[in-house]
Amino acid sequence: MKNSDPDFAISKLGECRIPSPMSEVQFVEEGEHVLYHSNLTEIESRLQNGNRPPTLEMAGPREKIYFDPSKLKCGIVTCGGLCPGLNDVIRAIVLSLFHHYGVRTVFGFRYGYEGLSYKYGHVPLELTPEDVVDIHEKGGTILGSSRGDQDVSDMVDTLERMNVGILFAIGGDGTLRGAHDIAEEVGRRGLKIAVVGVPKTIDNDISYVERSFGFETAVSEAATAIYSAHAEAEGARNGIGLVKLMGRESGFIAAHAALAISDVNFCLVPEIRFALEVFLDTLRQRLENRDHAVIVVGEGAGQNLLEKTGERDASGNVRLGDIGIFLRDQIKSYFKKIGMEANLKYIDPSYTIRSMPANPHDSVFCLLLGYNAVHAGMTGRTDLLVSNWRRESTHVPISLAVSERKQIDPQGRLWSNVLASTGQPLNML
Repeated sequence: MKNSDPDFAISKLGECRIPSPMSEVQFVEEGEHVLYHSNLTEIESRLQNGNRPPTLEMAGPREKIYFDPSKLKCGIVTCGGLCPGLNDVIRAIVLSLFHHYGVRTVFGFRYGYEGLSYKYGHVPLELTPEDVVDIHEKGGTILGSSRGDQDVSDMVDTLERMNVGILFAIGGDGTLRGAHDIAEEVGRRGLKIAVVGVPKTIDNDISYVERSFGFETAVSEAATAIYSAHAEAEGARNGIGLVKLMGRESGFIAAHAALAISDVNFCLVPEIRFALEVFLDTLRQRLENRDHAVIVVGEGAGQNLLEKTGERDASGNVRLGDIGIFLRDQIKSYFKKIGMEANLKYIDPSYTIRSMPANPHDSVFCLLLGYNAVHAGMTGRTDLLVSNWRRESTHVPISLAVSERKQIDPQGRLWSNVLASTGQPLNML
């Protein structure tokens, strides 16, 4: 994170004057906040300098709301790649709008931000509790998804024409940047439209968000693949199990899966460079000592070793080389060259994991994210995402959340624990 304290101030459309229709719930007071720092030294240093420690606004229902539910129309959009829990969040938003607040018109915009652009002709779905009753049992998103930029002015035209008061945008870094652009255009026009983001990134790489939905399901399913890789490796002489997992720029899935299954001997992540020759020599030593090895690699690891094409996907992301296939071929070639038998099995469960339904833990988390997104929108809060910090539900300005990528700290405790678990060298350069 940056050296200066982050500004967690949340934008609002106006004063909340309408009593909430919710009852017998624990309301959040306007002044309730969550400390950003948990380290006592960090907090005391700011107090000693006469500064207020940075805090995040707590999420949850308020006693007064901004929008009149009887007149309100809302929209939901899902963008980017699939992720466990998308349908859970959609369902939670729809149920909360209907049952907590009495909102009766909820549009589901089809195929990401394309659904907000008139030129594609995607007809929105009208979502009711009956339409979403069992969607949490299924993977993917009932709304469909897409990548790529759309004209912000066109999208706001659609929201204005359809009289949408709150737009819920469920997606990752690119989606949230788009939501921020929509909120800014809404502000320039002086419209009363709230834009609320729900961070969806299976890689868990959004800043100021402790955990994004789908991450725990991904780690759990990745563990199954690693179990298989370990069984294959142990079942052959000089057996090698190689598993490629998601993680373009952040290796949290690989790191947590390696810790969950302590049979992993090498964890390769985008944040930590390695030299191919050193890695292969270390792998040889492992086989000589223990007769088998398990390797987990994040998809963005070792990109410096691969030929760059310069191509980009629809979201503007650089197309990565396939580190899994590259390592598979390099390992086979290396052991053939030195005349040492090695039996390698390669597993890539990425698309299977992405399309899974959320596990129970993620389902609970998705429900709360959806509820809190609705609570934030109903109070006229805008240009924010709902998050979690120090095990509390919080609000974060979208501009702050997308200001930098959350990554594994090579000097931090997580990576130290991975090294202790795998036994791999601290430095493979």
